[in-house]
Amino acid sequence: MKTDLVGMSGPKEEASQEICGIESLNSQGSLDSNREDDRASLTLTLTLYNVRKTELSKATEVFEMFETQIHHFETRGAKKPKNSVDDLDIFVECEVHRPDVGILITSLKRVAKDVKTSREDKVPWFPRKIQDLDKCHHLITKYDPSLDHGHPGYSDLEYNKRRAFFADLAINYRATEVYRKLRSLYPTHACTQFLDAFQQLEQHCGYREDNIPQLQDVSRFLKERTGFQLRPAAGQLSARDFLGSLAFRVFQCTQYIRHFSSPMHSPEPDCCHELLGHVPMLADKEFAQFSQDIGLASLGSSEEEIEKLATLYWFTVEFGLCKQNGLIKAYGAGLLSSYGELMYALSNKPEHKPFDPEVTAVHPYQDQAFQPVYFIAENLEDAKVKLQNYTMKIKKPFALRYDPFTSSIEVLNTPRKVKRALHQINQELKNFCFALENLS
Repeated sequence: MKTDLVGMSGPKEEASQEICGIESLNSQGSLDSNREDDRASLTLTLTLYNVRKTELSKATEVFEMFETQIHHFETRGAKKPKNSVDDLDIFVECEVHRPDVGILITSLKRVAKDVKTSREDKVPWFPRKIQDLDKCHHLITKYDPSLDHGHPGYSDLEYNKRRAFFADLAINYRATEVYRKLRSLYPTHACTQFLDAFQQLEQHCGYREDNIPQLQDVSRFLKERTGFQLRPAAGQLSARDFLGSLAFRVFQCTQYIRHFSSPMHSPEPDCCHELLGHVPMLADKEFAQFSQDIGLASLGSSEEEIEKLATLYWFTVEFGLCKQNGLIKAYGAGLLSSYGELMYALSNKPEHKPFDPEVTAVHPYQDQAFQPVYFIAENLEDAKVKLQNYTMKIKKPFALRYDPFTSSIEVLNTPRKVKRALHQINQELKNFCFALENLS
């Protein structure tokens, strides 16, 4: 079967005009990087086995989800069929919003096999300005209570309607319980950086057991201390979008709260996790830099590297342990927002390994139960240095620099840009030298 479609929506006449306006694909390419309207031309091949209407409709739904404009859609019997004459190879020429390319391919891989593009070596889109974070909104539906049968709120229709609101008294009661229990563990289980910041949050941001602080107040607090700010998110984002936001010192923050039937654990990030786990650590300058370094490393990285960086994030920012005064303390937000796992992680039950980014980045992790293995850093400074050394090995055709004055990413791909950056650094060094002279 051979079908020429234009766009998932819109008449065929308009589509033919669109096709005429598109630059022709070169002999190798599928991604046309010169599009001015921020859309990418993409050539895809994929295979569906034992095709029924449902399989084809699932693939179609993926294209529709990302507002894909299809210019050519062709199906043929699979070259390498398995057990059915209904196995199909599919060839697609289409356009999609440039930020959506990576997540489109990832989504297709969930419903089809052998998904390929003819230019997989192209650098994925990444945000250059803080305004570009408006496009970093791809949600992961794995833990959505309306879709995940294992989610404690799956069958609770009322919960699914109100989860973005904090006013419900029953939920506030449970939030009180969570706050009280976790706070009792912090003095013995949390690292000193967390304890210092948590005390400040109680003093200045309304952290207490009978109150859920406003994101705006907390964001203002972080901005003054480390330059980080909170940005409301509709749910759990894709790894690329979430890590990319960290590059701008922006933390994408959920606003709903865990289901009241499971107050001590949530299968997805909620405001207890964000406010109690992440925010205190983001108020520490050293840890804030650690978080931004992971984000900067993610920009323009391949899907394989994104997966490794996400795993590093998991075992450090989420479930990291460190040594302090001869004792093991927690700095990971997943631990500091979970009463049960915080006690478990610092017990002798799990395996503890020294933090080594090369090993940690490829270690399998558990997202449905307590971790069997936790990685321990000698201290946060040591973890930051090791992470920076690791990220320097990630191969990219360019270097990146974050400009805090404009909240933008500069691609250092010309000698002029490098010289300009060096000049700015030189000016800063002169100021430091001047300061030292005044102190001597």
